[in-house]
Amino acid sequence: MSLQVPYHTKANGAAGGATKAVILVGGASRGTRFRPLSLDVPKPLFDVAGHPIIWHCLTAVAKVPSIHEVYLIGYYDESVFRDFIKDAAHEFPQLTIKYLREYQALGTAGGLYHFRDIILKGRPERLFVLNSDVCCSFPLGEMLRLFEEKDAEAVILGTRVSEDAATNFGCIVSDAHTRRVLHYVEKPESHISNLINCGVYLFATEAIFPSIRTAIKRRTDRPNRLIRYPSAENLESSFIAQADDDDEESEKRSEVIRLEQDILSDMADSKQFFVYETQDFWRQIKTAGSAIPANALYLQNAWQSGSSELAQPQPNHIIAPVFIHPTARVDPTAKLGPNVSIGPRAVVGAGARVKESIVLEDSEIKHDACVLYSIIGWNSRVGAWARVEGTPTPVTSHTTSIVKNGVKVQAITILGKECAVGDEVRVQNCVCLPFKELKRDVANEVIM
Repeated sequence: MSLQVPYHTKANGAAGGATKAVILVGGASRGTRFRPLSLDVPKPLFDVAGHPIIWHCLTAVAKVPSIHEVYLIGYYDESVFRDFIKDAAHEFPQLTIKYLREYQALGTAGGLYHFRDIILKGRPERLFVLNSDVCCSFPLGEMLRLFEEKDAEAVILGTRVSEDAATNFGCIVSDAHTRRVLHYVEKPESHISNLINCGVYLFATEAIFPSIRTAIKRRTDRPNRLIRYPSAENLESSFIAQADDDDEESEKRSEVIRLEQDILSDMADSKQFFVYETQDFWRQIKTAGSAIPANALYLQNAWQSGSSELAQPQPNHIIAPVFIHPTARVDPTAKLGPNVSIGPRAVVGAGARVKESIVLEDSEIKHDACVLYSIIGWNSRVGAWARVEGTPTPVTSHTTSIVKNGVKVQAITILGKECAVGDEVRVQNCVCLPFKELKRDVANEVIM
């Protein structure tokens, strides 16, 4: 599709330069890999480094001066984000934040297209799209500069990973000199590039919506949808079913369009599509255990930027970076850090040691207990002299699973809501579902 007017030379002046942002939050049927934590809180609202995961996305969006409207798109119930949006409206007064609920899972591009009239109101020329389940520094300003410099129709955020990890992600082949995206493949079967898709995009609105429309049309027109019928006898009835009953159903199916599988590879072939390669940190937050490396990365980023929210280092007490909620109580003889977040009203007793962990609200770690590479769920209790620990994974690793005795287990130990670990009990590399009491030592298990 040819664009009639370059995106930054429209006659309507300042309004024509407007940029909007969409944060994709998913829905309740997603996030199963984030269990047991997502049983009680939707993943985008889970606290990492003292704030909900989605708050980190919003903070980055708020730093782009031309953005005044942000849409959260997903299929959670409207009530789920109500309190968060109310709080965010106070914290980010320059932003209007709205939640748009899909009637069903429409895919990462299908949701954009379904709400296109709302998104395009006021004729924005650019649209940031962020997946909420990524942890990074979100260099949106740099992406915007590249977009303008190249007169682009799309810019994707990319990062380098190891060759063996790359095939788990969308892979980008780009021109090293111009940064033009030449080829894009989602989770290729063999190695094509170690430059991967970070799940953050900037699109010209005049490019992205026609691209999605084309993908929907291609899906609707595709003749081979009848392959599923096992015999020729069903062929005639299948056409009748299509005509009578399935028009609406096929329209719904055709709207389930994903940016990664359905849009980006075509854009690489036909559009002014560029990659901004970040040298900064990046991590997916898919499994519950991946909240621990994300917590560490966000805390280190906050520490380097001089955040006043973090606890001041103290010899034999606080090893930076550490976040302690103002309502939490930490004994001065406890030793915390590095990379520890202590939630609201949590209690850490005398002589306790907490390292590389998240302690959620209303939980208690009793005296002389040790918590390492773990998540302590809401209102849980860790007994005196108990030891709750996971296993450190390499910084470059993009998985939180390890192999022990030939069996794949979670590297991070996770206690769900209202779990209790008895005095002097050791829990190692376990995932514990809510409301369980552990009275004996346990290792490498999922405790149902």
